[in-house]
This record gives sequence, structure tokens and C-alpha cells, in this order.
Amino acid sequence: MILPKAVLFDMDGTLTDERLDFDSIKQELGMGDGPILEALPLLSAPERERVEGILDRWEEQGASTCGLAPGCIDLLDWLEQRDVKTALITRNTRRSVETVLERHGLEFEVRLTRECLNGRYKPHPEPLLVACARLGVDPTNAWMVGDWRYDIEAGNAAGIKTVWLAGGRERPFESVPWRSVYDLRELAKLLAGCQVG
Repeated sequence: MILPKAVLFDMDGTLTDERLDFDSIKQELGMGDGPILEALPLLSAPERERVEGILDRWEEQGASTCGLAPGCIDLLDWLEQRDVKTALITRNTRRSVETVLERHGLEFEVRLTRECLNGRYKPHPEPLLVACARLGVDPTNAWMVGDWRYDIEAGNAAGIKTVWLAGGRERPFESVPWRSVYDLRELAKLLAGCQVG
């Protein structure tokens, strides 16, 4: 394997130990089983404002209390030392991302939140392609790392190698990742075994 020129990361459950409780969020919102963000454009303006307020509160609460996933700092330092570019791509708000990054002293060359691309967030491939373009890296030389189906679906659709952080789980979705690892520490070992291209 060749060391990638860039690694694109999801945030919740990937770099942080926080996974939002979407069942509880949906219960408070009074919504069904479908994805929340995809349902927003279908709502009336007052209802959308109500839903966004609740979602923002949950996200900010999670951002202000989350810890970093084991191995996060060491991995990001290792990538920086080898001039591997990094991007953070999340369906969360800019505000919650800034909270996480400031609390933990993290930096990324590119950050894309749900406000950035007019509703084209993961699993749409556009955020990943935009991140690669801003980093000056061909998508075939990048990896997308995440803990959920949207990360894998977006990466596969963008032609980017996908790495799923399984955390010991059976894969609960159909999209097949290029590689599966237990956590960021195992990802670091996978990267360390790569040759510099």
C-alpha cells in the first residue's frame, strides 16, 4: 500500500468518543426513522426552525463534553510529520466543530460542516471531492475514515479509499469499505505499514 497524500476524517465517533443518541433526538423531535438532515427541506419554516434548534442543542452539548478517541492526537501528529494533509468532514454544525477543535487543540487544513455545501453533505460525495480539491490532492490519493455508513457511502461514491472504524461491531450497512480497523490506533498501524509514494 502507498501512503495517502491526504486523510479525510469524520468527527463524532471517529475522532471523538461521542456518538449522538439519534433515537433520543428523534423522539424529542417527533420524527420517524429517516435521516434528520434530509428531512429538513421538507418541513415548514417554523417547524424547521424548531427542529434545527433542538438538533443544535444536542450537538453543542455533545461537543462541549466529548473526549478524543484513543490514539487521535498521536495519529494526527504522525500524519503532520509526514506531510499527509488532513480534512474534517462532518454533518455537524460549524459551531459544534469549533467547540470540539478549540477544546482539544486540533487543527485541520480543511473543515467542511453542514453549512458549507447547500445540503450536499455525506453520504453525497461532493464534500469529499471539495476537500480533496482544496487540499490539492487527487481523490485516488486520499482515504476517507469514519465510523458510519455515510462516511463509507460518500467515499465509495467519490472514488476514495474508505476505512471503517468498526470498534468491534458487525457492519450494520451494505456499503463495503476498502479496509476495516478497530480504532484509530489500528488505523495508525495500517498507515505505518504503507510505503511512501
